[in-house]
Amino acid sequence: MLTILGFGMIATFLVLIMLKKMSPIAALVLIPALFCVFVGKGAHLGDYVIKGVGSLAPTAAMLMFAIVYFGVMIDVGLFDPVVRGILRFCKADPMRVVVGTALLAAIVSLDGDGSTTFMITVSAMYPLYKRLGMSLVVMTGVAAIANGVMNTLPWGGPTARAATALKLDASDIFVPMIPALAVGLVAVLVLSYVLGMRERRRVGYLSLDKVLEPESETVLVGAGVAGTGAGSASGETPRKASGGGADASEGDDLQGLDSARETLRPKLYWFNALLTVALLTSMIMEWLPIPVLFLIGAALALTVNFPHIPDQKARIAAHADNVVNVSGMVFAAAVFTGVLNGTGMVKHMADWLVGVVPDSMGSQMGLVTGVLSLPLTYFMSNDGFYFGVLPVLAEAGAAHGVSPLEIARASLAGQALHMSSPLVPAVYVLVGMAKVEFGDHTRFTVKWAALTCLVVLGSGILFGII
Repeated sequence: MLTILGFGMIATFLVLIMLKKMSPIAALVLIPALFCVFVGKGAHLGDYVIKGVGSLAPTAAMLMFAIVYFGVMIDVGLFDPVVRGILRFCKADPMRVVVGTALLAAIVSLDGDGSTTFMITVSAMYPLYKRLGMSLVVMTGVAAIANGVMNTLPWGGPTARAATALKLDASDIFVPMIPALAVGLVAVLVLSYVLGMRERRRVGYLSLDKVLEPESETVLVGAGVAGTGAGSASGETPRKASGGGADASEGDDLQGLDSARETLRPKLYWFNALLTVALLTSMIMEWLPIPVLFLIGAALALTVNFPHIPDQKARIAAHADNVVNVSGMVFAAAVFTGVLNGTGMVKHMADWLVGVVPDSMGSQMGLVTGVLSLPLTYFMSNDGFYFGVLPVLAEAGAAHGVSPLEIARASLAGQALHMSSPLVPAVYVLVGMAKVEFGDHTRFTVKWAALTCLVVLGSGILFGII
């Protein structure tokens, strides 16, 4: 019964948000509360929620101060050269813009943290997508999939969890998987090219000079007309190709490139660059907990760049919407995860999925683990999968002569899909900053992410890694 209710709760949540019948925050709170009552554990709802909030509180704190930190860095102009460099690479061509999104997300993902990756990627690419009238769900989808593939880095989380759960060396898991993951990255770039070509046909492209001049009139080159197809999924109203002009409000779309904005601090550029490098290095080296690093970093960034208290308050207020939306989503997700774990739904769902594997598939437990990693890492946290399910799969594999290393490597295959799970806090940073509905992002991304996962898994099997 708990298995059915667990899958039913997740399905209800996904259907309601994709149909836009409820907001994600409301659905994350009300649906698990209702199912908790169905399970007969309504009296324990408070305990489940408090435990869930406690487990996600460090994540919420990290996101709050990370948004403030990177918001200040954007305000002071740290990323302006990056944005201009990307613009020149992209040449205002939608195909290059989408490929550039994938490349930027993959490169920034080297820091091992999805939230910072999405903040930097969206901050750099959002103005260009808006200016060209491109679909924002293409941006969020490509960024999430690219980050998911890179999330398998030893310091990214899943590999370390797999190594810990099965008592293996992380390098023994990750290094042999590099060829398969490289194929996965190539698949992301191919996907970006295909989606970019589709966007080019739909919206055409602008000359670079026009894109770099927000207040000037814009003229589309090419045959597409914005406002049809995938663009509607983002909830934005793209500019029209006819008439040769852009809406006056579009002049704010490239505000991040405004060389006259009052918040710029060119004399402090190298201080801010070194501070950011030091922050990311500290994260990778794990010198302090990430929430503490971002708290200190945000305080230093505000104090040095805006020494006057009113200016500091203005910068915090400028980013307050993102902070409230994202942290609110994380705490709402704590209700969902708290009920899933507290009622035992997660355990029963995992046991059922493992139990349906026939004995005849025992010798193929690497393949089975890889396939199961797609739904399991989507419907539960990485902690739940790697510490709760993976040891069971490894034990079943060992009984049929499959090594734990094969099982551990196969378990990484589902990460491209995992990064769009409603249980991953970073995805709310992505959709929140991009102003995309979570349901739209899910509907667009899941199929492409699942395909990328299968490419990684298939490559691992072809290369004899799994």
